[in-house]
Amino acid sequence: MRHKFTADTMEPFTLLTFTIAYAIAVLVPGPGVAAVVARALGGGFKGAFPMVLGILAGDLVYFVFAVFGLATIATLFGPVFVLIRWAGAAYLLYIAYKFWTARPGAEQMKPKNEAWLKTFLAGFSLTMGNPKTIVFYLAILPTVIPLDQMNPVAFGELTAIVVIVLLLIGCGYAWLASAAREMFRSERALGRLNKTAGAMMATAAGLVVFQH
Repeated sequence: MRHKFTADTMEPFTLLTFTIAYAIAVLVPGPGVAAVVARALGGGFKGAFPMVLGILAGDLVYFVFAVFGLATIATLFGPVFVLIRWAGAAYLLYIAYKFWTARPGAEQMKPKNEAWLKTFLAGFSLTMGNPKTIVFYLAILPTVIPLDQMNPVAFGELTAIVVIVLLLIGCGYAWLASAAREMFRSERALGRLNKTAGAMMATAAGLVVFQH
């Protein structure tokens, strides 16, 4: 179906409904939340922020798919998303290993510049291979938003909601985990925290692989 693009904005109630539905979907703990929290526990807020951005980028890709009626294309590329999911899970396991075996210390596991892109891609692959994200955007979203009434203004409004909500919640999780990390100062406590972060990252990898 070809969308009719006008200059009308979305109804406030429709925008509110989408905001609430999307916020709930982001808030519910899943592999993305587990990975962000684990990354923040191991490397602080700066270490987790690129992962939040990667998750946001993946969400925006599916959002565009849903808005412009590309659900069929997304379905056809299902095998590609499976490969992305496995690649993302493998990298999360690698990070889990690094956390688990890291020497405890105040400066250890600080995010390195060269790791920024890898962390971003890990977050992106988490979203692209997450069945719950696929279901929300390609199945649930059309029941909340009248996609046949989509226009540039409404698209901008919805995009802004996606960006703001995900950044607020994702960064909120990262900040809370980072704040918890700052409470641990001794090497023994940091060692336990690293192993906790490693276990959570491994759990996130497992959720990515085994959820359907």
